[in-house]
Amino acid sequence: MDTNLATIQTVTDIQPIPNADAIEVVSVLGWKCVAKKGEFKIGDKCVYIAIDTVVPDEPRFEFLRKVHFRIRTIRLRKQLSQGIVFPIGILQPGNYEVGQDVTAIIGVKHYEKPIPPNMAGEVKGNFPSHTPKTDEIMVQSIPPILDEIRGKECYITVKQDGCSATFSHFNGEIDVCSRNLSWKESESNVFWKMFRKYNMENVLREVGNYSVQAEICGPGIQENKLGLKEIEMFVFSVYDIQKGKYLDYQDYRSFCEKHHLPVVPLISVCTFDFTMDKLIEMARGKYENGQPREGIVVRPVVECYSPSVDNHSSSLRGRMSFKVLNNDALEKE
Repeated sequence: MDTNLATIQTVTDIQPIPNADAIEVVSVLGWKCVAKKGEFKIGDKCVYIAIDTVVPDEPRFEFLRKVHFRIRTIRLRKQLSQGIVFPIGILQPGNYEVGQDVTAIIGVKHYEKPIPPNMAGEVKGNFPSHTPKTDEIMVQSIPPILDEIRGKECYITVKQDGCSATFSHFNGEIDVCSRNLSWKESESNVFWKMFRKYNMENVLREVGNYSVQAEICGPGIQENKLGLKEIEMFVFSVYDIQKGKYLDYQDYRSFCEKHHLPVVPLISVCTFDFTMDKLIEMARGKYENGQPREGIVVRPVVECYSPSVDNHSSSLRGRMSFKVLNNDALEKE
């Protein structure tokens, strides 16, 4: 079930927008949102609904009908706006606390990109519970993580624009998964094609109870933003199911090198000392074909626990990791 897509937050700053009399920019968490002038004061509680979400078809959201009720990154009067801030009055009267999840109360859903025909097939079941899903939290939604990771050695990778896959082996059973589902074996299903292309069955049966998580990119997938000539995969994590932990950076790279598995491109290994603004700037850039890249992912070299991630989503099991999306790509979309 989707969580923390709509939350109670505090307005931390309000700034004017040049040449705009009716709107201003409101800061919530690490996000900046355009709102009606005078609707909020600094310190007000509000309802923040994140980008890449869909709100229900209800009168209070009628203004979003022309965009099919989807909330995405937009620009108004040259001001970037990411997410929507509503007065707390859109909720039924009650005692709401800052940080409270009201996703289910409002009925907000995560926006799921349509599954292309070559990714469909017969569903085996839900995503297996022994492995965390491949969801990655946007850094603007968990600003405290910057202090948690500061001073740690970290590695920064390119976020490839495709679809995530998880290949797992647990107590003799193989699962080939998309973000939410495990798929039955098929000749046409792209997840199974990658499973066979990279000899994943032999790899997984050799190592035991492990999951390999990767991004699948190429023709027919998310408009092939990387401009690849054929479908490929790029491994970004390896999970030891028995120990209940992800492999540290060096072990993950060694695992992939040993089993001839391609990995996501590395930008740098460094001591983390970046501000939010610097990270957003770092996320900008292009793939080799000149298309704006999706963004970057930041993780510590030695895996560790993050209270911020755990508080935001229990399904991620507190893994210190976050993504920073490229605003150029979000606007182009």
